Amino acid sequence: MTRTRTRLSRTTPTIHRTTPTTARTRHRAGAGLLLAGALLTGCGAQPGEIPLSEIRAESPTPTADPAVATVTPEVLGAAEAAPAAPTPPNGLIAGRVFLDQGRLTSAIFTVTADGKTRQQLTQPPEQTRDDHPAWSPDGTTIAFDRTSGDSRGRLWITGVDGRKAQQLGALCEADAPDCLNEAETTPAWSPDGTRLAFTRAWGESDPEDDQIQYSDLYVIATDGTTAQRITFLNNDVPYSGDVTDPAWSPDGTQIVFSYRTSATGQPANSRALYLVNADGTGLHRLTPWELRAGERASWSPDGGHILFTSYPGDTDNAPGGGIYTVQPDGTAIEALTPDPSDTTYGNATYSPDGTTIAFAQAAAGGTSELYTMNSDGTDVARLSDTPGHEEGRPTWGTAQPQR
Repeated sequence: MTRTRTRLSRTTPTIHRTTPTTARTRHRAGAGLLLAGALLTGCGAQPGEIPLSEIRAESPTPTADPAVATVTPEVLGAAEAAPAAPTPPNGLIAGRVFLDQGRLTSAIFTVTADGKTRQQLTQPPEQTRDDHPAWSPDGTTIAFDRTSGDSRGRLWITGVDGRKAQQLGALCEADAPDCLNEAETTPAWSPDGTRLAFTRAWGESDPEDDQIQYSDLYVIATDGTTAQRITFLNNDVPYSGDVTDPAWSPDGTQIVFSYRTSATGQPANSRALYLVNADGTGLHRLTPWELRAGERASWSPDGGHILFTSYPGDTDNAPGGGIYTVQPDGTAIEALTPDPSDTTYGNATYSPDGTTIAFAQAAAGGTSELYTMNSDGTDVARLSDTPGHEEGRPTWGTAQPQR
């Protein structure tokens, strides 16, 4: 398939696209789009500001200011290729489905890759949202977050059959000073299955712009112990943005995540993907602000590409945007989807063998459904048809359908 290549400017992304057809041609946007944050030292919490010592495994590591870029080449280099491993099987796709028209209650479900068999795994109480599913590497367990009416999200895990659902312990007591409005969401398994990366938000809320004081990335052992804070993006600038949706590299050395700035952030009301080493070092921005990348990204199984979705407006359900890939060094951004003005894309995920992509998409006035396509953007096929129930957040695992 012939590919048309178009360079993406550093100010305004101009990615030419094909017209909406089933067979899609990928378009490459030029190299060198890292632009990311400068490494700073000594940007830990001030005494008494956010007393997290009881859950911090070690003192803050040097991190990056999201607005400035000085990144050393060795930090940006792609990880060395791991020894070849057997190709994993493509199993069930997990996702989130709303159970009511008001979108107040949602559950985790699984569906086969042909869309023929689906199963609701979790049974949330009314006005409770089960969301952000993530498969364990061995395909036996799904981690997710559960948020009730008080907006305090918590991490949960369940078996592939929906049984033995249980909550992981919260990081601190609900009445502790630094646990005000505390929530733990968007879990992601490490490749060795021993840790979960997740978002922790806490502090006072600003009712005017619905922004919380602090939001950063944490890593915790799957038994709920040894939590460690990995990023300090808004440590010194509260209310400046939200960290969310981490995803580990296949070799476990890096984590990609979404950072969304608030009205007081720099730049204001924008979003981008960031990369950080698993030990908290080497933080830098991966995608340009103007592309507005967001939600959970997905690494290709060989670690060579990161799959992500862009959102052109301030709201997640704004039409436009698209699904892209980028190399881990920030180069070679490619659009896999055309850009119809009446389409909204949700997050996308690679299949375990890397040949196929599952993603969410909604036409104008319609509800989100799941689709699949080849890893080059061709052969789009609809996977679900559940009008009014809004399916999304696909994540592809290795678990096989139970017989």
